[in-house]
Amino acid sequence: MRSSKISAVLLFFVLCLFQTPALAIKKSYIVYLGSHAHGAQVSEADLHAVTQSHHEFLGSFLGSTEKARDAIFYSYKHHINGFAAVLEEEEAAQIAKKLHTTHSWEFMSLEMNSGVIHRGSLWNKANFGEDTIIANLDTGVWPESESFNDKGYGPIPSRWKGICQNDTVPCNRKLIGSRFFNDGYRASGGIVDPSYNSPLDSEGHGTHTLSTTGGNFVHGANVFGNANGTTKGGSPRARVAAYKVCWHPVNGSQCYDSDIMAGFDAAINDGVDVISVSLGGVPSDYYNDGIAIGAFHAIQKGIVVVCSAGNDGPFAGTVTNIAPWMITVGASTMDREFQTLVELGNGQLLKGTSLAKAMPENKFYPLITGVQAKASNASADDAELCEPGSLDPEKVKGKILACLRGDNARADKGMQAYLAGAAGMILCNDKSSGNEIISDTHILPASHINYADGLAVFSYVNSSKNPKAYIMPPAQLMGTTPAPFLASFSSVGPNTITPQILKPDITAPGVNVIAAYTEATSPTGLELDKRRTPFISMSGTSMSCPHVSGVVGLLKTLHPDWSPAAIRSAISTTAKTRDNTVNPMLDGSFVEATPFKYGSGHIRPNRAMDPGLVYDLSVKDYLDFFCSQGYNETMIKLISGSPYKCPKSARVEDFNYHSISLSKLRGTETVNRKLKNVGKPGTYAVRIREPYGISVNVEPKILKFDKIGEEKTFKVTFKAKWAGAAASSHQFGALIWSDGYHYVRSPITVEA
Repeated sequence: MRSSKISAVLLFFVLCLFQTPALAIKKSYIVYLGSHAHGAQVSEADLHAVTQSHHEFLGSFLGSTEKARDAIFYSYKHHINGFAAVLEEEEAAQIAKKLHTTHSWEFMSLEMNSGVIHRGSLWNKANFGEDTIIANLDTGVWPESESFNDKGYGPIPSRWKGICQNDTVPCNRKLIGSRFFNDGYRASGGIVDPSYNSPLDSEGHGTHTLSTTGGNFVHGANVFGNANGTTKGGSPRARVAAYKVCWHPVNGSQCYDSDIMAGFDAAINDGVDVISVSLGGVPSDYYNDGIAIGAFHAIQKGIVVVCSAGNDGPFAGTVTNIAPWMITVGASTMDREFQTLVELGNGQLLKGTSLAKAMPENKFYPLITGVQAKASNASADDAELCEPGSLDPEKVKGKILACLRGDNARADKGMQAYLAGAAGMILCNDKSSGNEIISDTHILPASHINYADGLAVFSYVNSSKNPKAYIMPPAQLMGTTPAPFLASFSSVGPNTITPQILKPDITAPGVNVIAAYTEATSPTGLELDKRRTPFISMSGTSMSCPHVSGVVGLLKTLHPDWSPAAIRSAISTTAKTRDNTVNPMLDGSFVEATPFKYGSGHIRPNRAMDPGLVYDLSVKDYLDFFCSQGYNETMIKLISGSPYKCPKSARVEDFNYHSISLSKLRGTETVNRKLKNVGKPGTYAVRIREPYGISVNVEPKILKFDKIGEEKTFKVTFKAKWAGAAASSHQFGALIWSDGYHYVRSPITVEA
């Protein structure tokens, strides 16, 4: 008899070995976890580690590894991965119902909703990123996390030249490198606690991003008992290295260009394949941007650099990390929510989210707003936001407090409510945050609701003599719609430095992402919060960036000969722009989103491994880009390391980017592009979605490719259909080259 399937390492089956009498309590089951990825030389220690991992996995359900050891009678550890055990039906059912903790990879179709990793998955094709080396420039790493356990890993790749800088972060065969850089931080007045003068992560950001990129499959992961399941990174069999370049804030900054560039320099020399950078600042000229400079040196060595787009949305022109040689990632949602319903005394039921604890009693509590709870010496504006020192404990004690989002951190609002004696908190979005709600691990029972529901709460409180509310415990809800939609915080184009380069390039899951966390600090990061957790939910483009880095790791494994530009093109031109209702993707206010918010669209890893055609770029093309931006030969030599004479014909409009963006269209303008075949021979025809008011003509309209690596050029001519077309705003369209199987989509933005 065969039961349900769920995710474990590869796929997960629970199989009943034989029928037992009706009164029998226990049966024998096979727990099938797929296949092993042992190297050529497998030691007894490796095999023992596999057995131990089986004990730990089953022990997470039975309560101890001792019970698991007694239950397991076969441990498959050579080619087949799994074990046979005597279990009660309820125990087997519990395993079979186990949910995905890191749901984002399922949402991106690397695994199915039952946990099966299908034959066409990029995970299978790329062997889970086996031995690709991924660097993470961030706040360091918590090495004790199971996400970085090296059980079952073979020898470290011989090309690796990195180190572990001190004993606080020991290396192993998974976490193969750790370094820290803080001279720039110190020079700016930063003071480093001697106990953390190391790659050790005291904040949690770096541990979360690194595990999202390349963390192991970890069973039994949860956030204070919520979302129990399996976490995993995008390249779960990759080797990872942490480069700590960010520290506690000083003068409003945590990460200094000098330290970031030192991190890049070390990572490049160490022999990494991918560099993930969930950092960023205000957009600036490439010559003055440490991340851009470091990234350029990386791509010269064939290393792909992936960066976050920033969290300053939804305002136009806020996107950062806009250099065309990096992949810039915006943030969007998944079809999973940790639903925390709010019931008002008038019967209204509002849908919120949280990973906080349940209310102490199942009853209605008095409801009060921050303004009503204002301390005598505080302003109404501060109290509405639940700012520190703005609340009167005598007014708040034992009540649910409604706080407006904005200014101070979401977790800090919860802390201020807690310190004032609140029984719970309802966090109400401001207008700019729209429908984006975040599952935070607040210190008290809480629910985060959207803007419209927040208005309903304030209206109810202000119109009722005895307002009451109850916050229900968190419950995981799957298959929510619409998804994805763009996070309100995700920074938005246009590119303020080079408008002809569309940024961000892509969007990926960045809201309520569960991954590993440091145990050096609390989940809120607040000193008064003494809780610790090995996993946490976080949101930001810092979380979407490592999703793409993980996919890049898979593509580097599968296609080691592809250039960084080819990988960026493959990811971008195969993206989708529709949500799970098959309607156009929306932004956080549920208005139709544009390429300035999502770039080419939402990432589809399985499509990216076989794009058909790519827009490729060489280092020479990037030097021509510098020429088009007015850089003189002295500046270009400084960046490239060798003399370079600029061609007279260098135009940014002809830079072979995967998208086309025109600024200030006047009359007719023609741009040139070139496509390279990376698939089978085929004939591609173009389809045009014209921007409103703009005619678009492509010549030739048919491209025939006879072999891999063959390149063909085409021209695209734009002309306004009438005077003033697109003058008041940008207009959007697309070019789609297709051979009937592949669809190579390039977004178009035009400003007249």
